[in-house]
Amino acid sequence: MSSQRKVRVRFAPSPTGGLHLGGVRTALFNYLYARHHGGQFVLRIEDTDQTRFVPGAEEYINECLEWCGLTPDEAPNKPGEYGPYRQSERKASYRQYAEQLVNDGFAYYAFDTAEELDARRKEESNFRYSHENRLHLRNSLSLPKEETTKLLADGHPHTIRIKMPVEETVSFEDMIRGRVAFETGLVDDKVLLKADGMPTYHLAVVVDDKAMEISHVFRGEEWLPSAPVHILLWEYLGWKDKMPHWAHLPLILKPDGNGKLSKRDGDRLGFPVYAMNWTEPKSGDVTKGFREMGFLPEAFINMLAVLGWNDGTEQEIFSIEDLVSKFSVDRIGKAGAKFDFEKAKWFNHEWIKKIDDAQILPQLEELLKQHGVKYYAMDYVADVLTLVKERLIFIQDFWDQAFFFFTRPETYSVDAIKPKWDENKTAFFQDIAQEFMTIPTWTADSLEPFFKGKIADSGMKIGELMMPFRIMLVGGKFGPDVFQIAEILGKDEVVKRIEMALPHFA
Repeated sequence: MSSQRKVRVRFAPSPTGGLHLGGVRTALFNYLYARHHGGQFVLRIEDTDQTRFVPGAEEYINECLEWCGLTPDEAPNKPGEYGPYRQSERKASYRQYAEQLVNDGFAYYAFDTAEELDARRKEESNFRYSHENRLHLRNSLSLPKEETTKLLADGHPHTIRIKMPVEETVSFEDMIRGRVAFETGLVDDKVLLKADGMPTYHLAVVVDDKAMEISHVFRGEEWLPSAPVHILLWEYLGWKDKMPHWAHLPLILKPDGNGKLSKRDGDRLGFPVYAMNWTEPKSGDVTKGFREMGFLPEAFINMLAVLGWNDGTEQEIFSIEDLVSKFSVDRIGKAGAKFDFEKAKWFNHEWIKKIDDAQILPQLEELLKQHGVKYYAMDYVADVLTLVKERLIFIQDFWDQAFFFFTRPETYSVDAIKPKWDENKTAFFQDIAQEFMTIPTWTADSLEPFFKGKIADSGMKIGELMMPFRIMLVGGKFGPDVFQIAEILGKDEVVKRIEMALPHFA
């Protein structure tokens, strides 16, 4: 493999459903490697398994990548010179290579039906189609040549399988794991071309990576057992010098045990595992995604990047520009990384504090509409956001933290205050409401000394009047600094709320 090749990487998902965060991380690492080295990031849709194809899944993948900011340089909807970018549209190119492998003695025709193979699996619990039994099954290795020729001429359904060597060691240098070796006798004879003429992943991925001049392959470690098949195909097809460099990424693990994080774990523990909401076309069931839960794409990407990678420092907050400049394969760990939803929320909290308000305001406008708030000037919403921003973990938290800026209290938490209430306190708030109308500068900095000065003049204690003032404005014992609340609400609204609340205290 030449190390001087132009960097071309690909993200190659199957359009079968929601995009798991592990898949997005694979896309991210491909993207970062390409951008760091000035290369190309390609999206290829691997839709050869038509039985698992789900309408709308490809559009969903495109939207996920767009939301994450991982824009491909080439894709089905952005074709370049290496298309087509859907495997189903490349069907004609696969059979010739499968036939070439048969002719060169590296593969064979298999005529066993699905029913026959199912019967064998029931008879043998660990059945696998391999060198151990292939001469006892119905294929071009076991059948007379004339019978094979006749079956093919008659159009008998068949697959093409790789003929795995018996006693060889296949090894390669993984960019993350170093030298990896496999004994070929332990690997079964994988199907390369199915009876419907479509290739399996094993053949298609090799043919397409060669045709698209892919230089580096980043994929999950679950594909490691398939690596010897793929490496042999590169060799058997005469392309070994063009084979890409390999990097098998560590798994994202479930937070409370061993094993790969699954959608079931998310359902069980109450967090999403998909990038965005996914709706099953048949059932209409919706699986929630990070986007709809209120994650910022910056936080989602940051969180994914450090699941299995670090830059060697204590830094945790990375913009996409930071990640591109600092990304290196030698900082990717070999061990799986446990997903921590609390940590994911921390990233989102930090990014909400960090990000420019203008990026959040459109989402807040939509959120207010969902809660029946028809119209507020965005300058006002921006002022509220500035005040409550540090309290937000998710974008949706804005309503819980700030609803009282958009709707007057309908109830008041006065049970603990009423027994100590008297006419003096009522008179205090009646007087101060009138005096508020005369204050020339309506800011928190001027309101606080004014209010506290009036309390001192009255002879009452600050604690007796501060909490009632808060409850009058927001309805309960919550919210940010009460004088900052008053400043944003404005003079007229504060006076109105005092007048509306007083009858509930007496």
